[in-house]
Amino acid sequence: MNIESLRDYCLAKPGVAETLPFGPDTLVFKVMDKMFLLIGLDDPVNFNVKCDPAKAIELREEYAEVQPGYHMSKTHWNTVSMIGRLTETQLKDMIDHSYSLIVASLPKAKQALLK
Repeated sequence: MNIESLRDYCLAKPGVAETLPFGPDTLVFKVMDKMFLLIGLDDPVNFNVKCDPAKAIELREEYAEVQPGYHMSKTHWNTVSMIGRLTETQLKDMIDHSYSLIVASLPKAKQALLK
């Protein structure tokens, strides 16, 4: 996976917008104004995604490519490297998980708009 395919994958999800709230070097993907993925544009090989805390620990223990979220809550965010042994399917699963966590945290009325 590269930044172009990551961007296309994220933007294909319902209600997603890309923003640059932290300046021109960090691309942020949001669903209904809530972040679910961040990626640096200066060296786009790692991205941050939200993760269930128990699953986050599990992934970090299993894969060297998954680390506690850089500049994020270490409990709820992982930094994931697109370089290494993770497959594109595994990377997409992590993106999907992050997106799903954010959607589940939205009020029911906003969730309904995404269907």
